[in-house]
Order: sequence, then structure tokens, then C-alpha cells
Amino acid sequence: LLSLAVSVKMNILLFAPGLLFLLLQRFGLLGCIPKLCICALLQVVLGLPFLLVNPVGYLTRSFDLGRQFQFKWTVNWRFLPEEVFQNRVFHAALLLAHLAGLGLFALHRWHSSKENILSLLKDPAKRKPASPCLTVNNILWQASCVWPLNASAWIVFILFSSNFLGVCCSRSLHYQFYVWYFHTLPYLLWCTPTTKLAHMPKVLLLGVIELCWNTYPSTVCSSLSLHICHGLILLQLWYGTAPTPVSHTPPPSRKPTAISKKAQ
Repeated sequence: LLSLAVSVKMNILLFAPGLLFLLLQRFGLLGCIPKLCICALLQVVLGLPFLLVNPVGYLTRSFDLGRQFQFKWTVNWRFLPEEVFQNRVFHAALLLAHLAGLGLFALHRWHSSKENILSLLKDPAKRKPASPCLTVNNILWQASCVWPLNASAWIVFILFSSNFLGVCCSRSLHYQFYVWYFHTLPYLLWCTPTTKLAHMPKVLLLGVIELCWNTYPSTVCSSLSLHICHGLILLQLWYGTAPTPVSHTPPPSRKPTAISKKAQ
């Protein structure tokens, strides 16, 4: 699905770091390679009509990550001089900030195990604790807890935060780019525990972000406000309690009670 989406719109690659983490968590390095090969093969198949005619032109134009954006359309960097906006050093700094953010989130927010993060490269079977004794209760427990109840929330948190980090460090956000992440904002704001008093500021934050994106042309104030809102969301994602997979422990085995002599 990710590869199909990338063939339509390249911004889906912002989900790729989170998906790679999930694949490593689930399958390990060796098990992850075939999945990545499927993604690459699908790109080759979809691009085959163009690769056969003009492979160089297709590859250079389809994956042109170094193209320049027009300053007049930027929503997030209006407060910068145009010379800085077009500067390659600034672009490299944003890329480094993006990689640093992904690394920090992978180490401290996504990786919930007590093991080193390099343990993701191992076979998952080698990371699991020793299996419990095969009692009737343990077998029933394993059958009902194959997939933890909040594992889906954990997966969504990783994918959405991966995409949001990419949006925050984007070289330029144009008006149509709002569709990259607007649907993820409610989850990102409410995925961490919230007191009743904190709901209204979060709703206000959504309103300010909407106002920034609906200000045309963008202004210094709207661009700065958008970055402030993004920064507040990042702080909440960093300091809040992120959803984690439930580590269930099997119930104690029930041994048959001894029958008393009187009952006999």
C-alpha cells in the first residue's frame, strides 16, 4: 500500500521511517528485506512503461528531491528572507533536523523495550522471553492475546508522528500540502492523556493551524504562528505518555484442588 501511494504522491515517503521501524520491530532485519523488495519491485512494475522509453528522464524527474520551490507560495517560511529560503545550506540544515528528530523519537518515543534499539535488527524470536509452561490457561491466554488491544494505537502513533516530523522540517509547505497531515492533527493532539482543562487549548490550537493555512497570501505572522503550533504539538508528543503495546502476562496456572477424604 505504501509503494502504491508513493507512485501517486511522493509525500507518502514521510511515513516510511515509521513503517521501517514497525517492520524491523515485527520481522527483524532479515525478515524486513523481502518486504522492502516488494515495495521496490512494485515501483519498477508501475514505472516500466516509462523506464523502457526514457529511463534517465523518468528517474531524474520522478525523484527530483533537489528542485527549488517558489518563495511566493510558501506557507511556513514566509518570515525568512528569500535568499535564505533558497539556500542549499538551509535545506541541508532542515534535513539534518529531520533526521535528528526521527532518531530521537525512534530512541525515546517509539522504542518501548528495555533492550537496546539495535535489538530491532535481531530475529524477533530471539527478543521474546522464554515461553511459559504449556498449561490450559496459558494456551487460552495466548489465543486471546495474539495482538494487544492498543497495538493499533501504537502503530498509528508511530506512523503519524513520523509524517508530522517530516512536515515540520519541510523545505516549503504550499497550500495544497495541508492535506498531508490535517487529518492526523486530532489524533496527535489527543493521543496522549488529557485533563478536562486541556481540551479547549487543543481545540484552539487546531483553529489557529486552520487559520494559518487559510491566510492568503501567507504573512510573517501566519508562518510564525504555524511553527509555534507545530512546536507545541511536538512538545506534547515528546513529553506526553505515548501509547505502547500492552505487555500481557499470562494468568497463573490453576491446579486442580485436592479432594478431601470426607468428600470421598
